[in-house]
Amino acid sequence: MGVLVGTSGWQYRDWRGTVYPAGVPQRLWLEEYARRFTTVENNNAFYRLPAKETFEAWRDRTPAGFVMAVKASRYLTHLKRLREPAEPVARLMDRAAGLGERLGPVLLQLPPDFRENVPALDACLRCFPRGVRVAVELRHASWWEAERELRAVLERHGAALCWADRGSRPVTPLWRTASWGYVRFHAGRALPWPRYGRQALRTWAERIAGTWADAEDVYAYFNNDPGGAAVADAVTFARAVAAAGRTVSRTP
Repeated sequence: MGVLVGTSGWQYRDWRGTVYPAGVPQRLWLEEYARRFTTVENNNAFYRLPAKETFEAWRDRTPAGFVMAVKASRYLTHLKRLREPAEPVARLMDRAAGLGERLGPVLLQLPPDFRENVPALDACLRCFPRGVRVAVELRHASWWEAERELRAVLERHGAALCWADRGSRPVTPLWRTASWGYVRFHAGRALPWPRYGRQALRTWAERIAGTWADAEDVYAYFNNDPGGAAVADAVTFARAVAAAGRTVSRTP
């Protein structure tokens, strides 16, 4: 599938009139989004885990081949802080199964004050069904000090270390831990804020092309949603990926 490019969420009121034509009601925004992109990162599940019927509705509202990554519930990552993960993971996967073949990776984003605890992460990853792709976004610097143990756990589970950018620079090590990749763009340095500059996006495209083969999947999501910046940057990034010789998914 190559590099799949999308945004983190699709329900942003300030996208009305730019991404979404003024006459399109909000209840049809997902359909409108899916006409433009092949993938989206669903953040709804992080704040409040939807019912299985909601996931089924998202499946039915999107075309064949569409991929929806799912951000794991904050109950698991921020409230439980990975303790006793079996039940929260089972509940998440039972409901997300409503997406059927539309289900993409699950993102585990840990709190910025969550210090390194490789055994807890290992125990959590063990709870996911075989074949489910899990990306892990770590935000406390102590994790990088346990590189050997951390990489071993991620590689054993086939989990991808999420590469994250903030301020047009990597804020995580650029380790390849799986046969697929996951990249999140939080905010660039270009104007108007929080846009990314072309050179920053070109550099990221080259990093990805130099790490994964074209036949390997890499999911890239732009989280800089204010003012439609995520959509504009996703389009520019997709062009840079294509220029780097990689297959890239549909963008506007």
